[in-house]
Amino acid sequence: MLRTPTGGAGHGTVTADDRAMSIGAVLLQLRDEFPEVTISKIRFLEAEGLVEPQRTPSGYRKFRPDDVERLAQVLRMQRDHYLPLKVIREHLDALARGEQASLPSAGGQRDLTDGSIDAGSGQATAARIGRAELLAAAEVTESEVEEWESYGLVAPTAEGGYDAETVTVAKLVADLGRFGLEPRHLRAMRGAAEREAGLIEQVVAPLRRHRNPQTRAHAEATAKELAELSVRLHSAFVQTALRIRLH
Repeated sequence: MLRTPTGGAGHGTVTADDRAMSIGAVLLQLRDEFPEVTISKIRFLEAEGLVEPQRTPSGYRKFRPDDVERLAQVLRMQRDHYLPLKVIREHLDALARGEQASLPSAGGQRDLTDGSIDAGSGQATAARIGRAELLAAAEVTESEVEEWESYGLVAPTAEGGYDAETVTVAKLVADLGRFGLEPRHLRAMRGAAEREAGLIEQVVAPLRRHRNPQTRAHAEATAKELAELSVRLHSAFVQTALRIRLH
C-alpha cells in the first residue's frame, strides 16, 4: 500500500535520484490499491490541479514519488469520504504549507466504506448518502443525475438515499461521459447487467429458500463469487472483441 502523502504537487527538477516514473508506471503502482484508476483519470486529476508532474523536453510526464503519494491521497479521499476535488485540493495544499488542517467534510455524509451494525441481526448494513453527497462524489450536476435516472442508470434505494454501489456507478458513468459515451449508450450495459443478475439469482435461489441460516449465508457468498466471475468474463469478452476489431 502506498504511504499517506504529506507533500504537495511535484515541483523542482526531476533527477534520476527522484526515481521519476512515466504515467504508465504510476498507473501500475496505484492499481494495487485502486483497481479502477485509469490513465485518463490521472490526466483529469492533473488538469484539475491536484498533481503537477514534471515534463520532459519532448512533453512526456514524469512523476516523482511524492506525486504518486499525492495521487493516492486524492483517490482515497474520493473513495472513502466522497469529497469534491476542490475541497481535496484545498486540504492537501494546506498540509503542504505545514498547516494542521483537519479532514474536511462534504456535508456531514457517512462514510460508505464503514457501514453500520444492525442491532437485530448483528450484520453490517450499507450506509447511504444524500443527493448532494452523490453529486459531490461523482463531480456532476443535478441535471446530469436526472438524465441518468431517466435512463435507469442510477436510482435511490427503497429507503431513500444512495448506497455505495450507486456511487460507484455514478463515478463510472461520469468517467465514461468524458469519452463521449452518453446515458443512452450505457442503457444496454445496464440491461445486460440485469440479465446477469437474474441468472445468478436463479442459481442461488434454492439455497436462499433453505431454512438453515448457514445455507442461506452460503447463498450470499455464492452470489458474490458468481458476480465476480461474471465481471471477469465480461471483461475478457470485451478485450477479445477489441483485439479482433483492432487487428
